[in-house]
Amino acid sequence: MLSKDGWGGLVVLATSLLLFWMTLGLKDSPLVPIGPGFYPRIVLGLAAVLGFWIVLSDLAVRGRRRAAAAPPGRINYPAVAIQFAIFGVYVGALAPIGFRLATFLYVAAANALMAPPRGARGWLRVALLAFGTALVTYIVFERYLLVLLPRGRWTNF
Repeated sequence: MLSKDGWGGLVVLATSLLLFWMTLGLKDSPLVPIGPGFYPRIVLGLAAVLGFWIVLSDLAVRGRRRAAAAPPGRINYPAVAIQFAIFGVYVGALAPIGFRLATFLYVAAANALMAPPRGARGWLRVALLAFGTALVTYIVFERYLLVLLPRGRWTNF
């Protein structure tokens, strides 16, 4: 029998496959080399693979789960609300300060709140992760996929 995680993975797998199948009916445009279903198929295909992975891992640990049932931990609802608020600020900051700077600040803030850094080495890790995330997403989307990312009104960056 599947656990809640296994059922969730199964729902993600089924939904992703259904939506992926629906993208096959999208008509390609002769003006654009990449059709409208290209990006959704990438995301939905990845979601289907990850959903399948969750189901498999749930089935693999099924026998061990009964033997080592851990007591449920306390759910930290304020941390979830804070992360949603930070994401809202990030979305609002995209227009004034631009994608690269807003992404850097968002990743740094989210990382620092989820795993508070201890000392200079921890802050360096936060800064490097934020810089790397902003740089890689910028290169992949703006340079490779040719998707225009928001430039800041205040920074023109």
